[in-house]
Amino acid sequence: MQTDVARRRLRELILDGAYPPGARLTEMEVAAALDMSRTPVREALRALTADGLVQPSGRGVVVVALAQGDLDEAYQVRAALEALTAELAATRQREGRIAPADLAALRQIAIDTATATAEGRLAEAVRLNRRFHRVIAELAGNSMALHALERIWDQIQVSTLRSLVPPARPAYVSGQHEELVAAIVLGRPEEAARVARAHVLDTRNITHSEEEQA
Repeated sequence: MQTDVARRRLRELILDGAYPPGARLTEMEVAAALDMSRTPVREALRALTADGLVQPSGRGVVVVALAQGDLDEAYQVRAALEALTAELAATRQREGRIAPADLAALRQIAIDTATATAEGRLAEAVRLNRRFHRVIAELAGNSMALHALERIWDQIQVSTLRSLVPPARPAYVSGQHEELVAAIVLGRPEEAARVARAHVLDTRNITHSEEEQA
């Protein structure tokens, strides 16, 4: 459907920073940018409003960034959900319900993310990091957790794009990814949950520190 296409394309533009927080969008402007009619664009804006990426403002919408307190809460919820999905993924692996090819794909994404981060390809690293965590959520086999995480990931990504800088400890971050992959591959649910939760909270602490220094 045209509405789904419009929603997907507009969401990608927002997540990539083409429409940064505070940017005002109107149906007419977005329709012209996407080369689409206004009807699917109108529905797409309504859907993105429900997702929390934009909010009504006058005759259009404005791209939303979470305030610091709300961002902290978003990370807390993300930490809880990612601990859950990591635990579920490790449990399914222990039960022999995850294909070796899927585990190999997870390992490769972790490697690709570390490489992109180390080489300073930040935009690519952000996309790969998102893919890494999404794959774990997919391996968990819980669609409700995945859906909730997608919304939180979107809001966090938009809210932190302005402070996007090379991580102060890329090796540490990559090491946590490796620990998480190992815990899942070895089928250790409690360890996977612990590492996943610590990783998300550490990410927030590092981001917070970089925002204060900016």
